[in-house]
Parts: sequence; structure tokens; C-alpha cells
Amino acid sequence: MTCRERALSEDYVDILTDFEITPELLAGQETDMCTIPAGQDFYVSYIHKSVLPEWGAGTVYFTAQCFGLMSEETESFERKGVHAAQNVLREEFDLFALNNTGIRQTQLPPLSLTGQGVVMGFLDTGIRYEEEVFRYSDGSSRILAVWDQTIQDGEPPEGQIFGTEYTKEELDAALLSDNPRAVVPTTDTVGHGTALASVAAGSAVLGGGVTEDITRIAGRDSFLGAAPDCMIVAVRLREAKQYLRQQQFIPKTAHAYSESDILLALKYLNGFAVSLRRPLVVCFGLGTSRGAHTGDTILSRYMQNMLETRSRAIVVCGGNEGGSAHHFEGQTCIRRGEAYEDVEIRVAERVEGFIAEVWGRIPQLYTVSVISPSGESFPDGSGILGQDLNHTFLYEKTRININYNVVEEGSGDERIVVRFEKPTAGIWTIRVFGVGECTGEAYNVWLPIREFLTADTYFLRPTPYVTMTVPAYASEIISVTTYNDENNSFWAESGRGFGRDGGIRPDMAAPGVDIPTITGRMTGSSMAAALTAGAAAQFMQWAVVERNDEYVFGRDVCNYLIRGAIREEDITYPSREWGFGRLNIAHTFEVMRRLR
Repeated sequence: MTCRERALSEDYVDILTDFEITPELLAGQETDMCTIPAGQDFYVSYIHKSVLPEWGAGTVYFTAQCFGLMSEETESFERKGVHAAQNVLREEFDLFALNNTGIRQTQLPPLSLTGQGVVMGFLDTGIRYEEEVFRYSDGSSRILAVWDQTIQDGEPPEGQIFGTEYTKEELDAALLSDNPRAVVPTTDTVGHGTALASVAAGSAVLGGGVTEDITRIAGRDSFLGAAPDCMIVAVRLREAKQYLRQQQFIPKTAHAYSESDILLALKYLNGFAVSLRRPLVVCFGLGTSRGAHTGDTILSRYMQNMLETRSRAIVVCGGNEGGSAHHFEGQTCIRRGEAYEDVEIRVAERVEGFIAEVWGRIPQLYTVSVISPSGESFPDGSGILGQDLNHTFLYEKTRININYNVVEEGSGDERIVVRFEKPTAGIWTIRVFGVGECTGEAYNVWLPIREFLTADTYFLRPTPYVTMTVPAYASEIISVTTYNDENNSFWAESGRGFGRDGGIRPDMAAPGVDIPTITGRMTGSSMAAALTAGAAAQFMQWAVVERNDEYVFGRDVCNYLIRGAIREEDITYPSREWGFGRLNIAHTFEVMRRLR
């Protein structure tokens, strides 16, 4: 079987590592696997499921996680007094978000920053390349290439083994035909990636046609993205394999994407910037609640390594989990194992299953037991500090698995994964016990993102903090939360900081409520990330393309934007909600001008 066939097969598990897997690591078994270098000394391996269990219980860290979309369609347009159906964008477009972030002012003279010479990368649900917002005024495509991971009958990009790559030449040829998709069949059936790209990088459209005169764009019958002159590279991610969806209880209706495919997409985007010797800004509009929330996952570390190269920036959304009641923070000082704390979870009817992750900080150790709605407990008492425990409750018929990892491979902290399969509706309790001497360290418990739950399931005593989705805690990236620019109020559903280890996240907040896109108005943290990515592309043009600070790192771009962020007198910064303030790139340049 070829590596391509293994990568696509449901019989092979996706494993991500920062070392190359050898037969010796797989207990010396006959090795039914293959490995793809992902760059930055990371690897994606496809290992037959019959081999993997022999590797041991500590493989959770290296097993691909699933990521969901971080926005939703806005159901009404009442904010602007418009009552109309979807897909009539040009009658509803406004410049509010562009103005409130300083992006519009920076697009205009004298700075005239529109992302010229910068590559903007998207890895999402794809892109509808035939839309005029992704074309030049002569009708040709602004998209340099699309890697469609879902189409297997063409040639994959160099260094990749599956999917099909479509070049600008092929896209231009398709656009000249009467039926572009018959020539180049890639598209975006979901719309999320197209919406994201239009907000971050959409061309200036006036009166139904692309224009180079952005000074005339005023709204209503026009459209304008944040960086309308940047070059675009897009990846259409394939949906996660069924075994991953089943393992993580992801509903059939949810869109879920594997961490392994995301890693390879980042490698592809970075390769374009290297080959063109151009600055790169990546817009990341996905998220998950699994992981340490300290920037130590495989994906987070990959991003950090990628940003060790100059002229790279990655903008990551903070997620939409702040109001979902999916995070619990507790502190149980345990001496001689006589005390505990109950973490209560309200489980709705018809929930297929869910995973709760309990994270403790060194040196404190914890064990757990699970109590069913009928009062049955397993394990009885303070639990067992073991590797893997299984139990089926007598009355509820619910099966649970408790997996302990005393020193998790990424963060070094303790992680306990509690897996509920077909839980009975009612109040389930995770009883958390301390082991040994009390150190006063807090512990945290997270449920899946709301898109990955089949019904309403939540903590009875939640906290909205430390709810930004992974990988928003990665170092060097630009992490963004969401506010409503209609009244400058923080959006209640937005994720909040800080990190579990106290790390300062987010960096800033950007508008993300009722944002006009080419597919209709959308709300969510991915919209805030799109606007911020556009601002980052503007800055990259000024710094690198125009040679004002051509050796900038991604962290430098972030710090420039932080210096220009708008801060209120009655808020203490950095803030769990606002980071260092509200994005305003025009103010960044104003601050710089004052310092000269």
C-alpha cells in the first residue's frame, strides 16, 4: 500500500511527532506505516490501527486532534437596521469594521497600504475562486494556488502525497471559460473559508466590478477587504477521518478538521513564501478546547517554530467558548487524601458522548472518580493513579474510560482524560482528589467546543476565563478575541484569557460581530482574526515590501499593533478580555509618527 493510500485510509491513524518514528519505537513490530516530513523537524505518520496500541497509553499527545470552525452566520441584520435575506451583500455592505480598526484609513493616502507584495494564506473550508473579490480588475485571479485536499484525481503539491494543487495559470484558464468549475472543480461548499478570505483579502468591488480606485468605496453597492491587493494562497482542508470523529464524539453535522492535515497545510503555505521570497501572513479561523491551554500542543509548537523565520505572521482566533460554560477551574488543598471537590456536568438528552480533560499543575497530583446521576461511583474512593481505567455503569449503561498521564509530553503537567460514551441525561460528577501534600495549585477541566457536542452539555459552576481555543496560546502568534464594534462592548461568547499558566493571551481584540462578507454577514472570532490578518498584511507591506523594517518577525508585527491598540482608562491592561486593547493599525502609525 502506498503512503498516499495510507493517508486516506480509515485503517490508519494520524500521528504527529517532533521526532521520526522508527520500528523500534513501535515495539519492533512489522511496521505498517509511512511518514511525511512536515518541516520544522515535525513529522506526520500514518500507522495501522492494529500497531498503535502497542506503542502505549501515552500517545494521546501525538494523536491528531480535531478543530472546528469559529464563526456562524448572522441570523438578522437588525444591527444596521436592515431586514433582508442572505446573499444580498452589496445592498448591506458597510465600512464600520474597517474604519473602527483603522484599516480603512491606512488603505488611503498617504500610507496607501493594501497588502501589496504580501502573501496571505488561508487553511479552511476552501475558496470560491470565481468570486470577483478574488480577482484583479482585468478578471484574472489574485489566487496564486489552491491545494484542495479533498480532490484525489490530480497532482498534489510538491512534498505532499494527497489532494490536488491548482495553479494560478489553471485558475485563470478556468475563469476564461463559460463553466469555470468544469475546468477547475475546487470550491467551498461550506462558505466559511470564502467568507474569511473576503474579509481579510477581498478585492475592491464597486458597482458590480473590481476597481483599483479604492477611494471610491463607500459601502452599499461595494465591497472591500482589509488587504485587497495581497496575493492569496488557499488550502481546502479535508474533513477529519471517521475514526477521529467517532473517537472524539463529533456530530455528523459538524465540520471537523484533523491536526495532521492542518500541519501539512501550514507547511504548504510557508513553502510559497519561501519560493517567492515574500512576507507571509496566515489567517487561522479554527479552534479546539483540547490541550494544555499553555501553547504546548504539537500544532502550537509547529507555529512557534515556523515564526522563527522573519517576515512571517500567524493570526489565530480566540474561539467562541467564553459563554458556553465549558470550562471549570478548581482548587482543592488535599492533606492525607481526606478532601475532594465535585465538578458537576449537566448532560442533556441524546448525547452520544463527550470527552472532559482535567489538567493539574506540578507538583500537585490528582486522581478522579466519576459519579453517575443515580449515585454509582467509579473508582470507589479516591481513584487509582493508573494509566487506563474502564467501567460500565450498571443503571445508566454508560461506559467511561479514564486515562492518566502524570507528565504530559508537551506541557509536563498532569492530564486526565475522561471519556463518556452514551451518558444518561442528568448531573454527572467528576470528583477530583489531591494526592500527597497540598501545594495550592489550581486545576482546570474543559469540555469540547460547542460545535462538537450533540446537545447542551455544560458545567454547573463554570468560569468564562481561560476559554480561548487552542492554538491561541502559542507563543509568537497574534491571538485575537472578539468585540462588537457597534457599541465597543466585549462579545459575550468570545474566548477569554489568560493561559492556564498565567501567560498573557490574548494580544488584542478586533470586531467580529455581524461582519459583512461575500457570503453574507457572519459573527465569530474567525471574523476578528480575518480583520487582524488584513491589518498584519498592511503592516508587512510597510515594513518588508517598502523596506521600512524589513527584518521583522511575527512577534514584532504583533508588538507594533499592540502599541497602536486603543486602550480605555477604566480597564487594566493586559486584560483577560481585551489583551492590550482594541486593534487600530492607523493609531499604530500615529504612535510611530509621534516618536520620530
